[in-house]
Amino acid sequence: QVQLVESGGGLVQAGGSLRLSCATSGSVFTSNAMGWFRQAPGKERELVAAISIPTNTYYADSVEGRFTISRDNSKNTLYLQINSMKPEDTAMYYCAARRGVAVTTKAASYDYWGQGTQVTVSS
Repeated sequence: QVQLVESGGGLVQAGGSLRLSCATSGSVFTSNAMGWFRQAPGKERELVAAISIPTNTYYADSVEGRFTISRDNSKNTLYLQINSMKPEDTAMYYCAARRGVAVTTKAASYDYWGQGTQVTVSS
């Protein structure tokens, strides 16, 4: 049974930082590409960052230079470091994994999802 559990969300002021964590169980962590999606009210779920096997990374243009995705194999944990936060970063953030080693931007291509963690940025 694959489980993904996000944590680290919260309320921050614009310009601040957060680090989101995604703890995983099962064999998904070392053999699957993983990503962070976000979904704001009334908007589609979008991929903001992803990491393949081995460790090629992808970032959406809107977060390039501010977000950093990383994985700690010893802890089976995926991270998303968010810096220079903006009000438009406000969303529910989801961790996801797919049965494949390559990154794809399509949410439908990801097979496992966490429950999400809310990030709110005040101006």
